[in-house]
Amino acid sequence: MCRINPKVDIVFKKLFGSEENKDLLLSLVNSILPQNEQITEIELANPYNIADYIDGKISILDIKAKDQDGKFYDIEMQVGEQGYYGKRSLYYWGKTYTGQIDTGEMYSKLKKTIVISILDFKYFKDDERVHRIIRAKDVESDQEYEELDCFELHFIELKKFSKELSALTSTLDRWITFLTKAYEYDKGNVPEELSKDPAVKKAIEKLDVIYLDAKERLIYEQEQKQMWDEQEKMRTAEEKGVAKGIEKEKIAIAQNMKDEGLSYDLIMKMTGLSLDDLNERI
Repeated sequence: MCRINPKVDIVFKKLFGSEENKDLLLSLVNSILPQNEQITEIELANPYNIADYIDGKISILDIKAKDQDGKFYDIEMQVGEQGYYGKRSLYYWGKTYTGQIDTGEMYSKLKKTIVISILDFKYFKDDERVHRIIRAKDVESDQEYEELDCFELHFIELKKFSKELSALTSTLDRWITFLTKAYEYDKGNVPEELSKDPAVKKAIEKLDVIYLDAKERLIYEQEQKQMWDEQEKMRTAEEKGVAKGIEKEKIAIAQNMKDEGLSYDLIMKMTGLSLDDLNERI
């Protein structure tokens, strides 16, 4: 099985942001773009370089690229949950879009910029869609304008994906499965459902033998630990929230039972609350 986690920043960047693996990035981007917007070429604007991390640029984790028509892409894998991630995406879009020209240059040079955010947490709470696309539209008519077609955000929420291998129907399904279950596969064990896409098959094979030198290994282990720490914080917070919710519900039930004239002995037996809890809280 693959020993390296592809969701860890440095590995994701090395796997998808290296010149030798541009075909993997091309496939990943095309799996996210609509069918009528597929691209044929992709050029890395910031190819993976370990020096970026060592020189203190470790916060620069996104992959910047450009396609054959000049459109720009900013792709990021985000593991740690962030409450304001939407604003962060807009910030990255703005920096990438405005960074295309210098002061005094013609606005006509500006090309469409697409931000792709792959999130290992649930950010949008209103539904269970795995992939959503956000663009600028006329609010009243729902019309899109060619001149304003310069803004596009894609969000992929990995935690909302629950398909088994037999249910995979798209390349995006296969890429998400790779990212979330890479530990189950290796170059000698690539399920047929994933090997249908040569790029996904290659990614598994690459990840299985990927080499991290001493400096890369140190960064990987630090990022992995940080990822585990964040996940444990979230798990603990969720457990506390659930426990607090259960306790609140018990108190409400106890209050209703008291209002109905039931004895404290029966209330304690039915709710599991102590006598001190009842005396203090109802």
